[in-house]
Amino acid sequence: MLNNNNSRVIAHNAICLVALEKYTLSESLFPSETSESSFAKSLTYGSLRFYHHLNDVITPRLKKTLDKKNLDIHILIIMGAYQLIYTDVSTHAAINETVEVAEKIKKQWAKGLINAILRGIDRDRDDILNTPHYSHPSWLVKKIMKEYPDNKDKIFTENNKQAPMSLRVHPSINIKSYQDKLLEGGIESKTSKIAPQSLTLNKAVNVEKLPDFRDGSCYVQDTSAQLAGQLIAPKNGELILDACCAPGGKTTHLAELCPNSEILALDADEKRLIKVNDNIKRLKNKNVKVILGDATKGDWWNQRLFDKILVDAPCTGTGVIRRHPDIKLIRKPRDLSHIVEVQASILKNLWLMLKPGGILVYATCSILKDENENQISKFINLNMDSSIEEIRVPWGKGPIGKQQLPNDIFDGFYYAQLRKKSKSK
Repeated sequence: MLNNNNSRVIAHNAICLVALEKYTLSESLFPSETSESSFAKSLTYGSLRFYHHLNDVITPRLKKTLDKKNLDIHILIIMGAYQLIYTDVSTHAAINETVEVAEKIKKQWAKGLINAILRGIDRDRDDILNTPHYSHPSWLVKKIMKEYPDNKDKIFTENNKQAPMSLRVHPSINIKSYQDKLLEGGIESKTSKIAPQSLTLNKAVNVEKLPDFRDGSCYVQDTSAQLAGQLIAPKNGELILDACCAPGGKTTHLAELCPNSEILALDADEKRLIKVNDNIKRLKNKNVKVILGDATKGDWWNQRLFDKILVDAPCTGTGVIRRHPDIKLIRKPRDLSHIVEVQASILKNLWLMLKPGGILVYATCSILKDENENQISKFINLNMDSSIEEIRVPWGKGPIGKQQLPNDIFDGFYYAQLRKKSKSK
């Protein structure tokens, strides 16, 4: 039996961990897949997605700022306000059951405060909804407005939606046949014009409902991310590096596109490499070697030059905010400058490991220009043996590389394809 009150306790704890402790939003914050967990996730993701808007609604209604030890009450009010403003949860349940959470966390004194504020928000709901708000941190609002003045509203709108669920069907399986199998299970999907293995589901489902998922039939991966495999285009006998590879989506794609290529999967996070190995095992890849190592260093390298390198660079994740709404609360302006430095260091280091004539594909799930076209422009200016290759896919725009902004189908993503010039004789 569904206990929505328990769901609210679970969600409240998860939101507090992200908003107050700066935890990364992950499955580990929720119990195993249950009805309670599903509702808790919905409350958590929604409250974080609209946190900045909800915070601006609530703050003026507090007669005085809550002290640090009681900020969990502020979070509880945010969770209640989310239900009132953005969901079809009944007013009675949204208010009363949220108020009851205060008792469960042993803060009975706050019940009257929570009740009063939520009832005021309910009365003003229409006015609140009719007042525009981007629900993004101010630094990111300014950045997006400056870099994308013509697309800003679309970006903010997409970032506040639930992301679509897309699959990468194994190339040994006919895409139409798999689509029919999905339909037999009541799962509708659409094919992609740019990614031949992609199916975007009309509605997200538990992976256990996907036909033959445990036997490696498919991998959950956004269509934008699937373009990396096309751009690398692995061939028989090639030695290919996938740098910063975790959790292994692009690694396994390269491996299945060409089982006779040799893939080296590198990542500096030992825990995340466990997930890479799990995915390799499920998808039955036989041509991947996983290595723990830092892409800014060379102590893991055996001096064999790579034919191709995929740099799945660390980034702010501003192109996938709708999948990871915690980014809005965790990322700070200072993070951007640090990430840009790390990206540049990775590019500089790995370029030395690429064969003359070889290809390096640079990818991020960001929409910020400093991480993308500005980063590649600087690299080309510093490395005279590099040249930009044209990316010929009907996807994205840009003077250098291709930048896709988030939309109904694609995550926000950036790709640049560089060739290392052969040495003149």
